Amino acid sequence: MAEAETNQTASAAVPEAEEAAGPQDAPNGGAAEPGLDHANGSEPGTLEALRSERDEMRDRFMRALAEAENVRKRADRDRREAEAYGGSRLARDLLPVFDNLERALGAVTDEQRQAAGPLIEGVELTLRSFEDTLARHGVESIAPEVGDRFDPQRHESVFHAPAPDTKSGDIIQVMARGFLLHDRLLRPAKVGVSSTPAG
Repeated sequence: MAEAETNQTASAAVPEAEEAAGPQDAPNGGAAEPGLDHANGSEPGTLEALRSERDEMRDRFMRALAEAENVRKRADRDRREAEAYGGSRLARDLLPVFDNLERALGAVTDEQRQAAGPLIEGVELTLRSFEDTLARHGVESIAPEVGDRFDPQRHESVFHAPAPDTKSGDIIQVMARGFLLHDRLLRPAKVGVSSTPAG
């Protein structure tokens, strides 16, 4: 009878031991270890750092892309300006030659024209061809006339003088034509301007 009681006591101790072991020893049923993200197997701090690095790299990429686009636009603008205005120095240096031809023709008298007609006509054709060549390259003449109003954006006042039947600011003499290269001023027209007071 004492042996039966001993067996019952041992049998009761076995479930108590299993219950004590319980969830702690279960391979998949235990509590989550603090500091780990078991959904993706990484620590939350590491994931946040990766996201921050991703955002920083994206920002750098967008900045580099914008800078590349700005460089492309600047290069395109510089190319267009070089095509349009690259010959401005040469054109400016040729203008005195144009002036001299024009002055020479303006000084020809009727007697000289009769005596050397073919020669003078050749000079006139040369001047016309010169002007046509300048026009093909975007050089446009500024040719004010006596009586026009003085425009400081296109004219250069060489002198001021009173003149009858004029108002202050009227052009009373044109010494040389001006020129534009497309929309840029190569040289202003040289003019004399009336200083006659109003009244």
